Amino acid sequence: MFFQHVYDKSLAQASYFIGCQKAGVAMVIDPKRDVDTYLEIARQNNMKITHVAETHIHADFLSGARELAALTGAKMYLSDEGGPDWQYQFPHEGVKDGDVIKMGNLTFEVIHTPGHTPESISFLLTDHPASSKPVMLFSGDFVFVGDVGRPDLLEKAAGIKGTQDLGARQMYQSVKKFAELPDYVQVWPGHGAGSACGKALGAVPSSTVGYEKVRNWAFQYPANESGFVQYLLADQPEPPKYFAMMKHLNKVDRPLLTEVPKQKKLTTAELSANLAKGVKLIDARNKTDFAAGFIPGSINIQGNNAFATWAGWFLTYEEPFMIVASENQIEDLTRKLMRIGLDKVVGFVDNVTEWAAATGQQLETGKVISMDDLNELKQQNNLQLVDLRGAAEYNAGHIKGAEHVFVGTIEKNLDKVSKDRRVVILCQGGDRAAIAYSVLAKHGYHNVLNYSAGMNEWVNKGNPVISEN
Repeated sequence: MFFQHVYDKSLAQASYFIGCQKAGVAMVIDPKRDVDTYLEIARQNNMKITHVAETHIHADFLSGARELAALTGAKMYLSDEGGPDWQYQFPHEGVKDGDVIKMGNLTFEVIHTPGHTPESISFLLTDHPASSKPVMLFSGDFVFVGDVGRPDLLEKAAGIKGTQDLGARQMYQSVKKFAELPDYVQVWPGHGAGSACGKALGAVPSSTVGYEKVRNWAFQYPANESGFVQYLLADQPEPPKYFAMMKHLNKVDRPLLTEVPKQKKLTTAELSANLAKGVKLIDARNKTDFAAGFIPGSINIQGNNAFATWAGWFLTYEEPFMIVASENQIEDLTRKLMRIGLDKVVGFVDNVTEWAAATGQQLETGKVISMDDLNELKQQNNLQLVDLRGAAEYNAGHIKGAEHVFVGTIEKNLDKVSKDRRVVILCQGGDRAAIAYSVLAKHGYHNVLNYSAGMNEWVNKGNPVISEN
């Protein structure tokens, strides 16, 4: 058997390439959309991708299953579980609980594991003839290392009321089914630490059934369904805005993108013309470089591992946009964007000072303050302190007097930020505050100061915090 774990750090998403070397065939489970990765693995190992499988209709990334099938001729094996509302709306090989997919000397038993979603399935792999016993479970968003998939996304992200409690109770039953598997079976989940598909995912890429039964919180409620449900639903992170669109696009027939687009480098004149038409400009530079000088109206979303997630909060699927980034960075950013279906990139520029020189317009600068500055400002009566972190982070501990406005929803909550008082914004380490600063500047807030060092410095220096828990 050939096996390769493919991990996308930008979305903390795992996919799997499993091959039968004797037959020269392979399956890819939960592929990302830039599928050239799997084609190259197949080429290097003299294999043909004949099977593509998915564990569920994904909400956090745009699946590349259809792109990969179109390029290779592989059959898609997708869940037919979950009822009529949870069926894929394009041709595929439907599978249900107990079905067995054969590929060379390998077999994949389908196990229906609802909870995260109604149609969720896992694949139990047996490597024949080496053994008649299963060796690996590809669990998707069902069981993670140290956690299980959240059941609230359908309600919170897709707006389907009344689904989270039912999903949590389905997850409880699925966990009991998982616990019956042999302890030695390796568990390869769909996500790792940093994913918004759970709240306590471990950074280790894989586990075993036995290890999870001992260490995973979800297995500590053997006779307490209500306690399990309560804990599972509590303190889940805010689901990114783009999740609802992913759920839709992964279910319906859609246009395919079978290669990574090449982005156009815009001239200063093209940049200016697009800005005049209201085309959004995403500045992917480091927050420090952005604060030193940025084009008015641009939004600072740093081109790090969180780039796609935050872009999904501030971009829509209908509007075109431009990017500020270096030439050696733009392909990576394009891949990150296409993984969540944000394809309407008009082009990019790599130098904001050239725009300023050519147009005669001034760049704006960020106002970053120190902890000493903050403590001095806190003595004044006209200060508003805004904490931009997630609700669970804020509730766990924040600076006394700080008001909570989650950065992802700040454009919908501009009325909660004063234009008349001095405003200081902060997050954990400055990245989210940089986003918020740029968004507020775009909307005419010129009274904002950024305590960029944030709660990391505040706590490390021994300053007090208060909790809402």
